[in-house]
Amino acid sequence: MKLILAATALLILAGVSGSSQAQPARWTTYKIPETGTSVDIPSSIFSEPAGRPDGYGERFQTADGRASLTIQSAPNAAHDSPAAFLAKKNPPDHIQYKRITPRFFAVSSTRGGIVWYNRCNFSHDFVHCVLINYPAAEERAWDDIVTRISLSLNQD
Repeated sequence: MKLILAATALLILAGVSGSSQAQPARWTTYKIPETGTSVDIPSSIFSEPAGRPDGYGERFQTADGRASLTIQSAPNAAHDSPAAFLAKKNPPDHIQYKRITPRFFAVSSTRGGIVWYNRCNFSHDFVHCVLINYPAAEERAWDDIVTRISLSLNQD
């Protein structure tokens, strides 16, 4: 059974990356020069540019458009704490995961068959965020990828 689950996860990731064979993700560091935000991203999975967010940064998506990644830095002019900033965004009531510390917040839930995950670190006058969306049916296959992206979010 474990072998079947592992094989299924590899097939899902192969589909996500757009290749016909399961291959390890190729990781690169993306940096926002204006704010010093940096994060490891699986560039072989999020291979397509998908526009710019508010503030500084970039959006990427998978070749098939099923998943997206936004790296963003935005001014925190009010100098809100992570809890206050998140409250101002009026998050939905049904959040499945929420962690708030004095330096960051991370929230996640599912909506319309899509898992959304947001992590924002706070430093100086900016909020540094990663926002990831992917199919809920592939959640297990995305766990390690989301964890690495989230934990690598950093700022100078």
